[in-house]
Amino acid sequence: MKSRILAVSAVAAGLAFGGAACSSTGSTSASSSPAPSSAASSASAAPAAGGSSASAMPSGSTASADFGTGCASVPKSGAGSFSGMSTAPVATAASANPVLSTLVTAVKTAGLVDTLNSASNITVFAPANSAFAKIPAATLKTVLANKAELTKILTYHVASGRYTPAELAAGKPIKTLEGSTVTPAMMNGSYTINGADVVCGNVQTANATVYIIDTVLMPKS
Repeated sequence: MKSRILAVSAVAAGLAFGGAACSSTGSTSASSSPAPSSAASSASAAPAAGGSSASAMPSGSTASADFGTGCASVPKSGAGSFSGMSTAPVATAASANPVLSTLVTAVKTAGLVDTLNSASNITVFAPANSAFAKIPAATLKTVLANKAELTKILTYHVASGRYTPAELAAGKPIKTLEGSTVTPAMMNGSYTINGADVVCGNVQTANATVYIIDTVLMPKS
């Protein structure tokens, strides 16, 4: 059972984007309550740059800006930079950033590149490479070899609609494409998803809003 739990927690989110190396913390179990329709609907209507109120952003951030200490790891120019990623669909944007290479490998292995790139207005909670580093190599290899399990984990990190920082701060559970929910929160200026810290948030790609997190999330078994 312990091995299965590690496996489930291993391959996160096939979505990857603006990258940031980060320290890991344990994630909590996702809430099982459905995401309120009002949140989903407002997220779908959110502008690509993020339409949250400035009061919900960490100190020093603006309503439409990316934020977080991990954003310093994003390249300043080129396809992997914020401007470069903003014009590319999410899976393509991820492949341009070496900090997200594990995510890219997982997405390719699951055959989800085209699915993610063609999706319209989604939110991705994307673990950085450092989040995978704590997973035993043998466990990760096993998960990558199980396409059904890998797909379940990856889709647990994706939600329909572009969720803004203000909506995350509201703390309402968000339904994922996997079918269950993740729970965002904000405390003392820091955002979390199931307890995982957002190290670089509100990153925009052509079809997604991305929140880079420091821990791989685990869907309920």
